[in-house]
Amino acid sequence: MAAKETPGKIRNVGPKSAAWLRQVGVRTQEDLARLGAVEAFMKVKRAGFRPSLNLLYALEGALVDCHWADLPDERKSALLLAADAAETANPIKTRWQKQADRSAAGAPSGGGSADDGEGSTSGFLDDDRSGASPDGPANRFD
Repeated sequence: MAAKETPGKIRNVGPKSAAWLRQVGVRTQEDLARLGAVEAFMKVKRAGFRPSLNLLYALEGALVDCHWADLPDERKSALLLAADAAETANPIKTRWQKQADRSAAGAPSGGGSADDGEGSTSGFLDDDRSGASPDGPANRFD
């Protein structure tokens, strides 16, 4: 018995991958055909999701109307090379890598307070413990 296809549903794509694709603007088979499997896959990766290569193969399978596992090994290798080339041309950085790059460049981190001037350097956890005994902080509620 043939599987019943839902209009607008992309073949080979499950609910989680479909949600990722929707979030990057790939909602229909036509959207996928316009972008191509590699670009759609890279959009998902650049959005911060962590798709496996099975998604790349599933997208290509949807374009050529076959199950992703039925793609020839040569085509899978070509897709992998194309995805690697796309990532090399425009590397995907995590937010931590981006933060490290900004810090190395001397840019503000965006994590400071509104008063980042030359004023006080103490924070709310740096309270004065002058009333503290050597055994611990003083009880200020006595």
